[in-house]
Amino acid sequence: ASVWFLAAFGADESMAARISDVRGTFHNLSSIDYPGGPTRTAKATSEDQVCVFCHTPHGSLQSAGVNAPLWNRQISGATYTKTYESTSIDADISELRQGPGGTSKLCLSCHDGTMAISAVSVLGGNQSVNITMTGMGGGNTMPVGAGADTGFTRNLGVDLSNDHPISFTFNAALATADGELRSPPFDSNGKYIMGLRQVGVSPKPIVPLDEQKVQCASCHDPHIRDPNETVSIKFLRLNRFQKANPSGSTFNDPYDIICLSCHNKGVNVWATSAHANATDAGETYKSGVGSPGAQREFPTNAAVWEAGCLNCHDAHTAPGARRLLREGNDSASTPKGSGNPAVEETCYQCHSSSSVSILNSTGNTVPDIKTDFTTAGNKHMPMTSADQPAGSEVHSIGANLSSNLLSTWSGAPQHAGANFVEDPLLLGKGNLNNRHVECTDCHNPHRVLKNSLYTGGGSSAQKTHTHDATVQHSNAASGVLRGTTGVDPVYVGASFGDRPTSFRLLCGDPTLPTDCSLDGVVTKEYQVCLKCHSDYAYNDGGAFNDAGRPAITGTKGLSTNNFSVGDRYTNQAMEFQAPSSDQGEKNSSGVEPSVVNHRSWHPVITPTLRTLSERGNAASDLWLSPWNGSGGTFIGNQTIYCTDCHGSTTANGVSTPNAGSPWGPHGSSSNFILKGAWDTATGSGSQGALCFKCHDYNDYAVKGGSKSGFCCEKDPNLHGYHADKIGKMRCNWCHIAVPHGWKNKAFLVNLNDVGPEAGKTAGTQMRNDTSAVYSRSPYYMNSILKVRTWRASGQWTAASCGSSGAPGNGATGRNWMKDSTESCTNPP
Repeated sequence: ASVWFLAAFGADESMAARISDVRGTFHNLSSIDYPGGPTRTAKATSEDQVCVFCHTPHGSLQSAGVNAPLWNRQISGATYTKTYESTSIDADISELRQGPGGTSKLCLSCHDGTMAISAVSVLGGNQSVNITMTGMGGGNTMPVGAGADTGFTRNLGVDLSNDHPISFTFNAALATADGELRSPPFDSNGKYIMGLRQVGVSPKPIVPLDEQKVQCASCHDPHIRDPNETVSIKFLRLNRFQKANPSGSTFNDPYDIICLSCHNKGVNVWATSAHANATDAGETYKSGVGSPGAQREFPTNAAVWEAGCLNCHDAHTAPGARRLLREGNDSASTPKGSGNPAVEETCYQCHSSSSVSILNSTGNTVPDIKTDFTTAGNKHMPMTSADQPAGSEVHSIGANLSSNLLSTWSGAPQHAGANFVEDPLLLGKGNLNNRHVECTDCHNPHRVLKNSLYTGGGSSAQKTHTHDATVQHSNAASGVLRGTTGVDPVYVGASFGDRPTSFRLLCGDPTLPTDCSLDGVVTKEYQVCLKCHSDYAYNDGGAFNDAGRPAITGTKGLSTNNFSVGDRYTNQAMEFQAPSSDQGEKNSSGVEPSVVNHRSWHPVITPTLRTLSERGNAASDLWLSPWNGSGGTFIGNQTIYCTDCHGSTTANGVSTPNAGSPWGPHGSSSNFILKGAWDTATGSGSQGALCFKCHDYNDYAVKGGSKSGFCCEKDPNLHGYHADKIGKMRCNWCHIAVPHGWKNKAFLVNLNDVGPEAGKTAGTQMRNDTSAVYSRSPYYMNSILKVRTWRASGQWTAASCGSSGAPGNGATGRNWMKDSTESCTNPP
């Protein structure tokens, strides 16, 4: 096999240096140092034979089920307590649980740490010899390196759950089921890359399967070295690092990392991703003694794109990490010791501040996500196990989904693991203790793009989505959401309170639009958000304060409860519904709500179509940039993102993140991960509040301002007029507390018609014969307004407001506002 290997690659510079010469490797355990070989600490004190530690020409050992060529060691009889498995692996779990077998048992006779490396069967005609050695672990076993419970040891122990799976069948059926594996036998560029190695059959595959199974020797040849490499090649048969941009079409063996010989990762999907492409992943590792690069045995100043798979994965990672995630547990030590699973810790290696990142600061454009999640006092989603109700990492992709998915497509999605599809049960459906968030709930790291559009057709210069006054704002998913999973609600009823009847499951990459779901792929940001923030991920019977919805109180790290009654989150899929019958603005007035009243919503899913003319010829500068772009023609026709309101705290008057801060709902100093405060003080004197990131403070909270839809008796801007007369203005006096979507126009409270949303019968009048405010979670927070007659925008009068009669005081207009028992002359 070694002769063929050299013949196949002898003409190629990047592979020519690999030679089969165990003398110049760490597998040379003799006392003789080989010129140009590595500095060895584990070696014999006097024994100068190299091969004897594994082989003998006479008296070799044979073990049942193991093809052991001239083997000179006992096979370990250890019982392996755990082997690798996950919900996203499509290999036979029962086969994995049988433990290692075949030729892998030869490697483990040293590498499981249960047997003395010094013990050989035959030496110099003597039987059962123990060679004197130095630099070994206890009992002359494998040294522990950086620590037996770290990812930087090759004393693997008998718990192999944190090691690449071995001794499992790898065939065409497995490749088909997985969706991101190459199907053996696999040829590329005229070379036999991966497949079954058979006696007497040539050519041999470079990556051999032993009896159709993956074994240690599939990736590793224990004899080879590469004198041209500056760091260890780890005995890998192909490149340990990426040597050039992935081709995006097939496997290019002189240049591609060995992982891609089996894992195609969607071929071009991975090749163009922000973690693989040299244009986008040019950041370099910190190098030098004790540095992250040195710890990983990476080349000096290795680039992220060169490390490729090794940025996030380690074939022998720290105990507790799942899916071979490098440093993917919650251990506080450096390097990490044994711990509990923690996906975020893998991402935080790079996505953190320059002082703690493993990457050099020069040229580093990787967004710092860790700071948002970990800053003391910040509100954030429950990322760590300590913040999650279950107290442990629940997130798990690719489980059995068929009976649980709420999709209009019958049956489970294809390639659920590769496409990061997660069972709704694990999102909280039927068990709120499963509520969680992990980085991979929103992002597929094998597919993310540094681009403002998920298709790659936007700009790579923007942080994520387009947020520019020259372009009409949209809700199109950006590159960081490429290839993730989401849902789209399907509605039948159009009334506020009507929940979706089902959801369309969206998954897969846009280049392979039906690879995962016949319903297509994620194209809008809200589709990702609604995967968790709707009754796709929990039960909702529609009742007030329904116990099936997640609780606010007791949700660690996220928010505190601002309300006097109730503690349940709302159903955003219900709220953001945008019925076509409620788009635009009615033009007549009347006392019947159906005449001029309509549902309102922030245009997260669908535009409102309430243009400036529909709003009574309101001024465009009521809105800030970019919403008022193109002379205001965007207003009513544009859509927005959830992340225009939710994310890192921003400067006054803008929703764009501060310099150095990322887009995204990762963490904020305000409740509900809002970009500014939204509470009973929002209004006059709170220029940094959430509302004024998009709506001009000077038009809503102080005297004066441009013409608005709330006009025109007395003043073209009745917000400013009331602020002047009362001496202050508070948004929540007249508008609901959760302004996603509402049963009335303009998110207006109407205490003449409190209904099921507050646990009341429709048409119930509240705040009767009292000047006290009314609060009732989730929508009413210090509410005052009573609408007696609904008006079209631009046609409001004082008589529009007032009590509708008993049990209220029946007063209307200025009399109701100023002189009645329900007056609002000095509200809180």
